[in-house]
Amino acid sequence: MKIKIDYKILIIVCILALTKQIPIYLLFMLFTFIHELGHIIVAKLLGQKIYLINILPIGCSVNLGINIDDYNIKVKKGRLINLKKFIIALAGPLTSILIAIIIMCINKNAVYLIYTNLLIGLFNLLPIYPLDGEQFLRNILKLFKGMKKANNIANIVSYTTLVIFTVITSIIILKWHNIAIIVVILYLWYMKLFGR
Repeated sequence: MKIKIDYKILIIVCILALTKQIPIYLLFMLFTFIHELGHIIVAKLLGQKIYLINILPIGCSVNLGINIDDYNIKVKKGRLINLKKFIIALAGPLTSILIAIIIMCINKNAVYLIYTNLLIGLFNLLPIYPLDGEQFLRNILKLFKGMKKANNIANIVSYTTLVIFTVITSIIILKWHNIAIIVVILYLWYMKLFGR
């Protein structure tokens, strides 16, 4: 298993340092790491190999690997592999929501921690690449539509959702002037256009 750090994090850290949002960012990154642990644990339980952990400007991502010996299994049991990937994609958001529930049971006054985990969990359910919701949608579609149609539908849904999300968040930015939202939107567009 490899760990890769995206050096664009340095740009984000500099921007957030200027706006004095570093403590919030570090807390966010901690909870996104816990979110990714949910993916890792479920992937391991389902017998998947973790190839790469990417530490990205707006969180982390886990890439599942397949070795050459497993290739024929993937071809013969493609539906099973897609089902496993579907479950693994769902594990991260469920982990974040579960953490929010646990914090709420321990201390209802820890509103910021509860809110952060709910935000991470629910945000990741959006069907926008590279978020979990897009992987979730793509793999469920592969079970019923095949790979080519699933990829086409997932791409259309991803672009449409990203446009709608950009419009809605642009209105929010005008009202609250939150630079973190701008960073997230720009990063999602960058990943959608250049990340694959």
